[in-house]
Amino acid sequence: MPFTALRPHLKPTIQLAFPVVLSQLGHVLVNVCDSVMVGQTGKVPLAAVSLGVSVGTVVMVLGMGLSMGITPLVAAADGKRDVPQLGRLLVAGVWMSTVAGLVLAAAGLLIAPLLNHLHQPAEVVALAAPWVRVLFLSLLPLMVFQGFKQFAEGLGLTRQAMYLSVLANVVNAILCYAFIFGHLGAPKLGMMGAAWATLIARVLMALLMGTYVLRAARLRPYREAATHWLRPDGATLRRLLGLGAPIGVQMMFEMGAFSFSAIMIGWLGATSLAAHQIAINVASVTYMAASGIAAAATIRVGNMRGLGDAHGARQAGFAAYLLTFLFMSSMGLLLVAFRHFIPHFYNHDAAVVVQAATLLLVAAAFQISDGLQVVGLGALRGLEDVKLPSVVALLSYWVVALPLGYWLGFILNMGSLGVWLGLLTGLSLVAGLLLWRFRQHSIVPVAQDRAAALAAR
Repeated sequence: MPFTALRPHLKPTIQLAFPVVLSQLGHVLVNVCDSVMVGQTGKVPLAAVSLGVSVGTVVMVLGMGLSMGITPLVAAADGKRDVPQLGRLLVAGVWMSTVAGLVLAAAGLLIAPLLNHLHQPAEVVALAAPWVRVLFLSLLPLMVFQGFKQFAEGLGLTRQAMYLSVLANVVNAILCYAFIFGHLGAPKLGMMGAAWATLIARVLMALLMGTYVLRAARLRPYREAATHWLRPDGATLRRLLGLGAPIGVQMMFEMGAFSFSAIMIGWLGATSLAAHQIAINVASVTYMAASGIAAAATIRVGNMRGLGDAHGARQAGFAAYLLTFLFMSSMGLLLVAFRHFIPHFYNHDAAVVVQAATLLLVAAAFQISDGLQVVGLGALRGLEDVKLPSVVALLSYWVVALPLGYWLGFILNMGSLGVWLGLLTGLSLVAGLLLWRFRQHSIVPVAQDRAAALAAR
């Protein structure tokens, strides 16, 4: 598609994406803060955080993906100016997210004891198990936040979540500093302090985001249309689940592959696991930025689809692809340039730093693939195309990436580098398949749109 066709979509996409990028970064910067501060206490606590994050994130993204089904439906209803439907989506979305949060929080009580069966270093498991229990409690307020946030973002109101994420990260950083090291009059809790800080910050996010949606004057028409807060509309709830569940499953397949790769690397020892945590933590920052552009693609493609502008929806999707390619290419170059410098922010163990620098080279290589696959998912969500991407993720990560990573890492004795090369292969495969899917899936309505225009003449 020529650049001149994409140019009108670049500025609106950036304007939508920028606040979402900062909001999405808020989720991952919590883990970055935890890892940086805990890493100062030693490589074993850092490895324990890596194990806890690997397990907790798989469950977290399942819930977040479920809530992401709210956004394209809200964007489409907003494009049609269907206020009653927006009221139903508000109630059903908050209900669905809250119930999911309760289930996910309770899952922590079941998952923590299972860490003993993952064949990780004993000293790492001993620290990770209580940390995981507290982290899972924070999934309830996080999901409440998501329910309100995804509704607001579907209406194009992205800055509010951005402000709250920035505030929550400031609170989290201060509390981490206080609780981990025993400063500011707080008890010295070590790595457990990071988990409690995350829980408090996420409760604050949920309270403030809910207050905004339930009190803002500009959202009053939708609140007034939401007449049955205690009884969500069954049809709307089923539609949200039908769209959100495949998104959650797809995200779980993807994140599960990365988490299982961390478990495999844990078989190599605490040093390799700590190095992996540094590299994946850094890569997750750039990934969340690309994820913000993907969220903007979902909003714009979904909104234009609701307006009946199929050609504009296709152009909006490819504009997001272009922005992501440019951004992630730049990030890859930065990772190459600073790969020996970045690990020192986390840990000063020489062996950890050397391994992390090597893994950051691979992270730099898969920046483009990682960015293009997530923006492809975002654009397809705008078209309400979510089931096939889940199958693509399952096959690419679990049939290709992980077996290849195991073969390279343990059969060919390439260690953690081999596991990461497997992930690079899986990401590249997903990116290519989703790009093909968007090209094919968006061309059908475009052809219909042109036929309708010719008929009107």
